[in-house]
Amino acid sequence: MSNIPPARTFALGNRLVNRLGYGAMQLAGTGVFGPPKDKNEALAVLREAVAQGVNHIDTSDFYGPHVTNQLIQEALRPYPEDLVIVTKVGAKRGPTGTVHPAMSRQELTQAVYDNLRNLGVDVLEVVNLRSMLRDDAPTDGSIEAPLTVIADLQRQGLIRHIGLSNVTGAQVAEGRKICDIVCVQNLYNLADRSDDALLERLARDGIAYVAYFPLGGITQLQSAKLADVARGVGATPMQVALAWLLQRSPNVLPIPGTSSLAHLRENLAAAALELPASAVKLLDSVG
Repeated sequence: MSNIPPARTFALGNRLVNRLGYGAMQLAGTGVFGPPKDKNEALAVLREAVAQGVNHIDTSDFYGPHVTNQLIQEALRPYPEDLVIVTKVGAKRGPTGTVHPAMSRQELTQAVYDNLRNLGVDVLEVVNLRSMLRDDAPTDGSIEAPLTVIADLQRQGLIRHIGLSNVTGAQVAEGRKICDIVCVQNLYNLADRSDDALLERLARDGIAYVAYFPLGGITQLQSAKLADVARGVGATPMQVALAWLLQRSPNVLPIPGTSSLAHLRENLAAAALELPASAVKLLDSVG
């Protein structure tokens, strides 16, 4: 039975998803490389997420590589009808786990076919092009060439919807001239709100903003404020951080990741947490 209130949903392409999703990256080994420490626990986490109402899972075939997609297929296929699996392309792993750009036509095409095979599907529901002009943060530069490849693969029937990841507002604008963009996946959390203007622009246009690393980068001051709010509402600080994201804007879709069943359940409970206006104002002030 789902613990996620149905009112907290948003459109992802032509599908309606519960806004609190699940990021599968941490299911791979240390450094998102190699197999998980405990495969049975990883499979259990995926099954529990879906059982608790998660119907938006974020993944990529370069997690592992191949590991998270293969785990998703083993745990969940045949997939529930309402499950939306979102993957991303644009990067590849070296033999020691290093991350490199993979944005040529050949590399992107191969990545799409790898995702299809390892997820066990005929069509990928949503594919995010991750800009690798700079790996650790969005940076300006044209994404026309790689996005045109993804749009071509969509026209071939291999992809239903297209999103962008690790991108600037200018790149989103450029991308929307090439094809329909259904989501933008960037780093956003209580501590890092540099995407405020982009988030609000996407909200006006009805486009999902998928917040990754939703619990990261919290400063000591922010941690103290979170703890104060958490005590007041009877929740954990991390639940408060997720609840704040859900109340930030109706188009925000956080994708917290974990390889722990206990942590998963703690995260998902945040979907039912309604912060009072005074708590939201306090947290807004420490960003």
